[in-house]
Amino acid sequence: MPITVTLLSLCQALLVTGNVLLIGISPLIGASLAPSAFWSTAPVATQWLGLMCATIPASLIMARLGRKRGFMLGNIVGLVGALVAAQALIGERFGLFLLATWLIGVGIGFGQLYRFAAVEAAPAPMRDRAIGLVMGGGVLAAFAGPWLARASRELGEVPFLGSFIGLAALYLLALIVLIMIRLPSASRTHSEGTPLPLGKILRQPGFMVAVSAAMVGYGVMNLAMTATPLAMESAEHHFHHVSMTIQWHVVAMFLPSFFTGHLAARFGARQVIVAGSLLLVASALVTQWDIGWAGFNVALVLLGLGWNFTFLPATGLLTESYRPADKARTQAANEFFVFGTAAMTALAAGPLVNGLGWATLNLVLIPVSIVPLVVIVWQRRASLASA
Repeated sequence: MPITVTLLSLCQALLVTGNVLLIGISPLIGASLAPSAFWSTAPVATQWLGLMCATIPASLIMARLGRKRGFMLGNIVGLVGALVAAQALIGERFGLFLLATWLIGVGIGFGQLYRFAAVEAAPAPMRDRAIGLVMGGGVLAAFAGPWLARASRELGEVPFLGSFIGLAALYLLALIVLIMIRLPSASRTHSEGTPLPLGKILRQPGFMVAVSAAMVGYGVMNLAMTATPLAMESAEHHFHHVSMTIQWHVVAMFLPSFFTGHLAARFGARQVIVAGSLLLVASALVTQWDIGWAGFNVALVLLGLGWNFTFLPATGLLTESYRPADKARTQAANEFFVFGTAAMTALAAGPLVNGLGWATLNLVLIPVSIVPLVVIVWQRRASLASA
């Protein structure tokens, strides 16, 4: 595997470490600064909104300037967001904190394209392994993120201020790594040619399965994950337990990445996506019987596995659904749909968990979780009917 892919995996690890840190603290900061409990997960939503806003510009910027410059720009924006968040905490300004998380989300939006850069940097036969290796960088983040959240929470007089100083340091480290990376130029990764109409791209079977699986995997996972700190706090679990639950959830999200590509290559991406949908359903079912710490842990581990088995095969399937001339727009459309869904679920998490309760919220997610399975069956029947 090229050293470039390994360095991209390290950048992914630093990115996800910051994300895991934010998962544990943003809802709690929102609950302390927001004017009402309804807005407690608004900082998470603005982070995802920033990510969604960055999806299309990030792909188009990288098509013109190249991946390396694009990734460096994203890390700089994230660094600025972390510093603004520190200022918001010092002044106890909820609106400024929302702006900060939006900027951080923009930076994360650029970083979400690390997996596509890995595909471009690796030989064709290693494509799925390259995606898995880069996404597998999140395993390191699963331990570093919660540790950073616990270690930095009470540093200084302002709660969580040290967390955002640590987040800024992560973005600086990623910038240093990016300086050492050699990535293909934009002219090599985004070929000239006559692009297909966007509507035709969106109607392609591979794209439809990929985007539906990624949207459901990310949407269901993000809604339940964002609601978890609030649900556990309501159930009177200690913050240490919250961070540990999130840690094992993230391990489950990223550890399978080292072999998900092999499973997709052997059994087919669609079959792995079906397994991922069923794992999401299993996660929701666990919450119907046990809301103790063990119950939260089992549900969140299954949730992480379900995300991995839907999102990673969907990424591989997406890379097979476009020509080089259509790459930037297809990736931009996919990221917009997926992370737009994530933004909406993050905003909905607070009101839903407060209004419905943890068990009922997860019950609602069961029919949503089987949507990719329905799309795959529908396409298979349509293919047989036209044969």
